[in-house]
Amino acid sequence: MYRRAYTVMIGTAVVMGAWAVATAASLDRWLIDPEGSFLGPSWLRLPLLLLGAVLLDLLPRTLWESKLHPKAMPAVVRSRLRTHWNRDRLTLVGLGVICFYITYVSYRNLKSFLPSVIDTMYDRELHLLDRALFFGHDPATVLHGLLGTEVIAWPLSYIYLWFIPMVPLGVTAWIVWTRNLSYGYWFVTSQCLAWSLGTLSYYALPTLGPGLEYPALYVDLAHTPTTDLMNSLVTDRQEVLLGIGEMQTVAGFASLHTGITLLLALMVQFTVRNRIARWAVWINFALTIVATLYFGWHYIADDVAGVVIALLAFYIGGLATGQKFDRHGLASHPTTTTAKIPVDRD
Repeated sequence: MYRRAYTVMIGTAVVMGAWAVATAASLDRWLIDPEGSFLGPSWLRLPLLLLGAVLLDLLPRTLWESKLHPKAMPAVVRSRLRTHWNRDRLTLVGLGVICFYITYVSYRNLKSFLPSVIDTMYDRELHLLDRALFFGHDPATVLHGLLGTEVIAWPLSYIYLWFIPMVPLGVTAWIVWTRNLSYGYWFVTSQCLAWSLGTLSYYALPTLGPGLEYPALYVDLAHTPTTDLMNSLVTDRQEVLLGIGEMQTVAGFASLHTGITLLLALMVQFTVRNRIARWAVWINFALTIVATLYFGWHYIADDVAGVVIALLAFYIGGLATGQKFDRHGLASHPTTTTAKIPVDRD
């Protein structure tokens, strides 16, 4: 039985991993674990992540349904394991975590290798495009004039930084708690595709971003946690260029902040019925775009490219996992609720 979801998700992880290994070998460098070693080496961290996903589901539920009575807890655990943590769920969680982990680690390493592979940058061209679209003005300057540079900088900073925990929380939510397993495969497959397409865009049109290339435009902004983040990225990049650093994460085109937040919004729109949740993710997406321009992380072209990446990843991931889209693209209908998704033949 041919499973397109497995093929696309695993294939993406394999291609990204091979690309990262080949690039590292050509540069005579090693692949680096971008998240450090607080949980030990990767061979230990992956099982811990899988175990953590199970405990995250079982522990709160057991405490709640047993009403903290120790004798009632084993029955709650056995019931949940039987009805939810079956082979299909464990396969989704296992494949999802492993494929996403390989894709993301490869993405971070390939992003770090970029200055050693390509010298040419296209910041001037994208900056001129920004000014042309804003009739001779810089988008950041216009936003600073409209929104101010003090009070609004703080909520926009936290909106931008929310992206960091949002990514693993989103993956965990869809693979652990989604009732329709095809939605879990859809989310992880689309995530892997989006990070891969983003990596490809870094090499296709490398830029630093306006905040690093034209820092004078942002000197009046209030000092926020985003300021500290950008300063740390500049320092990391300089250390890598000097040969004394291990990893840098500067790359402007395309904006994966925009792409991944849009991908999350689309997944919630198509798979979650809660209206408040839908409004929240769309507001988060809109504010994220504003933040990318306000702080100088990205040019307008970066955000547009991020939108394109999200739409491609979302649609291809949907087709791979058996979703049937309505004619106007405003809803989808999964073809199955089991792990047997999708199949060419029943």
